[in-house]
Amino acid sequence: MKTFSFRHLLLIAGVIIGLSFLAMPAFAQDAAKMQELQRVIDAQQKQMEAQQKQLDAQRQLLQDLQKQMESLANDADKKEVPVAAEKPTAKPEVASTKAPPPAEKVVTSGAGYSEGERMKLSIGGFVNRMVSIIDDGKNTDAYFVDNDNAESRVNFVGTANINDDLTLGGRIELSIAPNKSGNVSQRDQEIDNIFTQRYTEASLLSKRFGKLSLGKGNVAAFGAASVDLSRTGLISYSSIVDTAGGMFFRQKSDDALTDVRIGDAFSNFDGLLRKNRVRYDTPTFHGFHLSTSAYSEQRYDGALFWGGQGYGFKAVAGAHITDTNQDDADYQYAGSFSTLHEGTGLNFTLSSGKLERDNQSDPYNLYGKIGWLKNFFPFGWTAFSADYTRSYNLPTDSDDSYSVGLAAVQSFEKYGTEVYLLYRLHSLDRDVEPDVHDINLFSFGTRVTF
Repeated sequence: MKTFSFRHLLLIAGVIIGLSFLAMPAFAQDAAKMQELQRVIDAQQKQMEAQQKQLDAQRQLLQDLQKQMESLANDADKKEVPVAAEKPTAKPEVASTKAPPPAEKVVTSGAGYSEGERMKLSIGGFVNRMVSIIDDGKNTDAYFVDNDNAESRVNFVGTANINDDLTLGGRIELSIAPNKSGNVSQRDQEIDNIFTQRYTEASLLSKRFGKLSLGKGNVAAFGAASVDLSRTGLISYSSIVDTAGGMFFRQKSDDALTDVRIGDAFSNFDGLLRKNRVRYDTPTFHGFHLSTSAYSEQRYDGALFWGGQGYGFKAVAGAHITDTNQDDADYQYAGSFSTLHEGTGLNFTLSSGKLERDNQSDPYNLYGKIGWLKNFFPFGWTAFSADYTRSYNLPTDSDDSYSVGLAAVQSFEKYGTEVYLLYRLHSLDRDVEPDVHDINLFSFGTRVTF
């Protein structure tokens, strides 16, 4: 039987000590991992504590705001809105903590715009003011006027779609034109503070059958003698009398004023402006449409208009015939044509008109204009034009007249505004005495559209 000796004990102790030395590196590594893990946990704990503080601060801010809103609401509930004097028994209104209803539309119609949008109402217009410096051969004076080429106005247009084809319309347009340029004269520099109707009409528009208009407005023929693509028509077009038609010519012999105005010596023989009428316009077919109207004093007219575009050009034209029903006159005719080359902006306009008279030579008019339309500036187009007009047998068989005009218009499209300049010479040649001075005019002004 074997027994343990001291030598065996020493051997066993050595084996145990050696094994302990082999285990020390692994134990050290595990301890290091534990320390690193503890460090990460501590860092995350600190981050969570910081986030918790931020959440607590935001929660407190929200509670403060809620308290302030409740306080304001309580104060408002205690205050009464003043009651109008004419309704002493009305229940006072108080502020509400509920969300306010959507704001009502500024412009609505009586037909119930907000309920089904049966009738829509639009409002527009412009202000067109001008200063004219006029030399009549003796005096040079400044006139502060409303530009009668396109007088200041406001219009209200209501429309209702009956179905896919029919549209019911109503239009009221008012002139608000103090001191119209076509009416002032040397004898009256402040005259005719105009506040009157331009349009008061009802209409029915059919895409298939055309438009029927009833009431006051443009007669069918009006505008047939004044089509113009130059964009200087705001201050210069075939009806040159709108700028200073009320001015009297002066005699050369003694500088006395005659009874002959610029408006007596020139006319483009356009249609008879705006009347109480019934008017019909056909649909447009290949750029053409016909128009006819009947109006007071048993007068009638008809007109043909055309507009087209192609080969780099735009063009418009118009012509009319009017039964004037005057004792000493029969029919009045006029027509005009205007074309614009889109690439260069060069444009050309012609107009001519005539009135058949019974007891004297027929007066007639010739008008021509050349123009240039260009975008020089980013804020809007610029237009230039030069025109010449000649009227014969006006105001009598012994009178002829001519006029030369130079115009410039600058637009500011973003603001709906134009500014303009005009120089115009008016000359009347009389075969009988007295001879008269020429009238020179320089005008500048602006139109602001809204």
